[in-house]
Amino acid sequence: MSLPNTHRNDLRYDLRLISSLISSSSRVLGLGCGEGELLHSLKTQKDSLCTGIELDADLVSKGVAKGLNIVQGDLNEEMEDYGDKTFDYVVLSQTLQQIFDPARVIRSMLRIGHKGIVSFPNFSHFENRCQLFFKGKAPVSSQLPYQWHNTPNIRVITIRDFREYAREVGFTILEEIAINTDNNDKSGRRIRFLSNLRATYGIFLIGEPA
Repeated sequence: MSLPNTHRNDLRYDLRLISSLISSSSRVLGLGCGEGELLHSLKTQKDSLCTGIELDADLVSKGVAKGLNIVQGDLNEEMEDYGDKTFDYVVLSQTLQQIFDPARVIRSMLRIGHKGIVSFPNFSHFENRCQLFFKGKAPVSSQLPYQWHNTPNIRVITIRDFREYAREVGFTILEEIAINTDNNDKSGRRIRFLSNLRATYGIFLIGEPA
């Protein structure tokens, strides 16, 4: 996928691809949005109406300083306050692996949004497999940088797992993007062959059952 020139900026490579999935002038909710990198880019580059939910007060303050509307709170609780189809897109970027009840979150995303975008580090990337096989230790990588004892991640997810989960839970995968990124995630490339083995991240555009 060729990215528009207006999006060749300092965003992480995965966020640039997420941005490419979002139409201009859309209503966007970012869950676990941090200080709002993606939301700020969508607001300034695509004239989107952006809202965020973030638990970390310091990150919320940084986002608000950029002129963003970010609410501090638990995303499950805050999403309950929004009516059906309030947003065009609800984005959950690199947060799914930290969520206790993914099914509840995805159901809420597709209730309040016409479409959802979910991304996560692909635990089955070959470097992670090699670390586990040869070292017998929990993998540590640029995408999964924590040790087992200090990680915020409560589950590991693979691209294949998410495809199967979509069938089990009952939502539709509208588009799938698998990518491999460099060490600082600023650049990368799309993976079209053996993505579950070769991709560092999976990005999924999802919707309600057809």
